Amino acid sequence: MKKVNPYVLLVVATLIWGGNFVIGRAIASSLPPITLSFLRWCTAFVIFLPFAWPFLRKEWGLLKKQWPIVLFMAVTGIAGFNTLLYIALHYTTSINASLVNSSTPIIIFMLSFIFMGERLNAQQAAGAILSFLGLLFIISKGSLEVLLKFSFNVGDLIVIAAVICWSIYSILIKQFSGRLPAYSTFTVSMVLGILILFPFFVREALTTEIAWSTGSILTIFYTGIFASIVAFMSWNIAVERIGANKAGVFLNLIPVFAALFAVLFIDETLAWYQAAGGVLVILGVFISTRLTKREKQSMKQEISF
Repeated sequence: MKKVNPYVLLVVATLIWGGNFVIGRAIASSLPPITLSFLRWCTAFVIFLPFAWPFLRKEWGLLKKQWPIVLFMAVTGIAGFNTLLYIALHYTTSINASLVNSSTPIIIFMLSFIFMGERLNAQQAAGAILSFLGLLFIISKGSLEVLLKFSFNVGDLIVIAAVICWSIYSILIKQFSGRLPAYSTFTVSMVLGILILFPFFVREALTTEIAWSTGSILTIFYTGIFASIVAFMSWNIAVERIGANKAGVFLNLIPVFAALFAVLFIDETLAWYQAAGGVLVILGVFISTRLTKREKQSMKQEISF
């Protein structure tokens, strides 16, 4: 996976996560949010452990030295973000949640600037602004009056809390990429996240009825394999190679994919303003990630290696 172009990895991750929003909303009445998050990560851990075990044995000493950081990654990226997102999808739509989630690049930039001193260059800033304008166009339905009157519901506010968790996780991935091995760190983060979620899962299981069905089981496998392992590893590796600021802009693709899946699978209609806003989002991602000649040459050498 490390030989794949990081921008391809980012598209794969956001494509899968776009589907995760729609599935999370569709299954909300059958699977309680903490139960879904807990079973998702249990599934991911069982499948991923055989591949990560050789790395984990060799790199355990490194992880012990950085255990507070690994624990913080588990709290924010494993237990926090996903659980808050699934809770939010009980109160808001998948498209709305994905739109609010697109504030992630801005929060990543603010946190990176405050704690790490990172700055966006002019090209990246222009792309981020263009993408953000596309999102505003989608949210406002192409109407300034709607935009000025727009207010978040409870679900949207919970998504914002999830976004803050994800932004912190992304920054930690970049900052400690040279000191923490990817596979081992991800595996231990999953274990810690599962342990954090376990008491909440037990409480929810005792108080909330679960409607088991083929759809709920397939949802657990989708979220456990694709949304957890494939998407997370794609995202983590890409962030290590190009940084949280550049990678964060790609998260603007999630509402585009979420809207597309909503049209295809739950019979929603794609409005003109959503299509127009989606074009702006994609154009912004293209501009902000366009490489200079020096960066292209460096990337070719890295991928060939």
